[in-house]
Amino acid sequence: MSIVTKSIVNADAEARYLSPGELDRIKGFVTSGERRLRIAQTLTDSRERIVKQAGDQLFQKRPDVVSPGGNAYGEEMTATCLRDLDYYLRLVTYGVVSGDVTPIEEIGIVGVREMYKSLGTPVEAVAEGIRAMKNVASSLLSGDDAAEASSYFDYVIGAMQ
Repeated sequence: MSIVTKSIVNADAEARYLSPGELDRIKGFVTSGERRLRIAQTLTDSRERIVKQAGDQLFQKRPDVVSPGGNAYGEEMTATCLRDLDYYLRLVTYGVVSGDVTPIEEIGIVGVREMYKSLGTPVEAVAEGIRAMKNVASSLLSGDDAAEASSYFDYVIGAMQ
């Protein structure tokens, strides 16, 4: 839920107008909109590169994942692993655009640890893959933009732990 929606819902629940502080936060959200969209566009345009490089880093760091018996062993399972990384990158872009972690939480994080554990997938390897995506993505963004995107990657990583 964006800061605009949260502010309106909270004010309406109390049958009041938006406070000066809420209006200032909304103004900040609106003025940062172009930046957030630029970050999301860069991540979207670079998604194949980010996912491939992150996958390569993950498989190099965690060869057990792609070895016989590993969860990403074989072409089909490797593709499934990369698909999952792409999914989390997409969630990060939703967070960046909305300026909030709510879309990440509501769309794709609830129950993720339990799901991976039930599948026998090492959750720490998934988190490592997301950490690698964060590093690749950060190299494509300016310092401030990388810091903004990093907070959403960190949120996803935290949900895996």
